[in-house]
This record gives sequence, structure tokens and C-alpha cells, in this order.
Amino acid sequence: MKFSKGLITLLVVLGAVLLVFLWAKNAFNSMVTKEEGVTSAWAQVENVYQRRADLIPNLVATVKGYAAHEQETLEGVVNARAKATQTTIDPTNLTEESLKQFQAAQGELGSALQRLMVVVERYPDLKANQSFLELQAQLEGTENRITVERQKFNETARAYNTYIRQFPKNILSGIFGFERKAYFEAVQGAEEAPKVEF
Repeated sequence: MKFSKGLITLLVVLGAVLLVFLWAKNAFNSMVTKEEGVTSAWAQVENVYQRRADLIPNLVATVKGYAAHEQETLEGVVNARAKATQTTIDPTNLTEESLKQFQAAQGELGSALQRLMVVVERYPDLKANQSFLELQAQLEGTENRITVERQKFNETARAYNTYIRQFPKNILSGIFGFERKAYFEAVQGAEEAPKVEF
């Protein structure tokens, strides 16, 4: 059985088109899977930040019972919490700018909590209160979870960013609109050790 040159050429072209299609389909599906992984990791980051925000009203109420005249510090914590919970990011638009705004709001809340803990040092009865100790332990655990989830998010975003930037997948990612995701970065000045003065 003889095949004509035209038929052989057609079969070769169809085979090449089929291979390119299968490669593109697999690459696209992998990009979708990795992008969903970034979205999922971001949801976990938001989840642990929300847990911290949920603990704060109880913490403030407990401190208020012992240190009612520390109103300015307590209001600072409440206001920082309100700002932090209002700052949200659409996971499909994780740009460096939006992530910096989110980080800044969460950083303000962290600073307000640190100021509150300094105030607590002046009240030995409060430091011995079982409810306060439990809230403090939960808050410390949540801060650890935040660190872990941020690290997982960065790892997932790095894997996604690397995948979409590799040649020739970068061509497909450009065609289908897969964009680079931002990372959590250390807060400016975090590289310097804090000065402790007695």
C-alpha cells in the first residue's frame, strides 16, 4: 500500500498540531492548578490573620477590666484591628502594591498589639489572670501560624511564578493572562536588630 506525499505531509502536520495542542493543554491546566494553589494559600493567610483579629476584642476587654485608664492604647488596638480587617485583597490580583497595603495594615495591628503588651507589663494582676494568659497563648500561637502560612504562600507563589515564566510556557501564560504573583517581604527595617534600652 502506497501513500502519496501529500497524505504523508498531512499526517505529519496533523501529528505535530496534535502534539502542540496536547502540550498547550497540559501547560494551561498546570498553570490553572498552580494559580489555584496560590489562591488557596492566600486564603489560608487571610484565615490566620482573621483568627488574630477575632482574638483581639476578647484581649482588649480583658485588659480594659484591669487597665481602664489606658484608653488611648486600647483604642489604638481597636482602630488598627478595624483597618486591618477592612484591607482585603482579591486573590486573582495579588500585586506587590496590594500586598504591601495589606502588610502595612497588618503591621499597624501588630505594632498596636505590641504597645498593648507593654502596657500589660504595668499590671501584675492582669498578667496573672487566667483568661488573659490563655488569650496571650492563643495570640502567640496565631502569630506562629501567620508566619507558617506566609511562608507557604511565598513557596506556592514562587512555584507558580517560576512555572509561568519558563520558556515556552511564558508565551502561553502571556496569551492566557496568567500574571506573576507578589510575595510577602520583610517589613522595611526588619533587617536591623531592635535596640533594647533599660
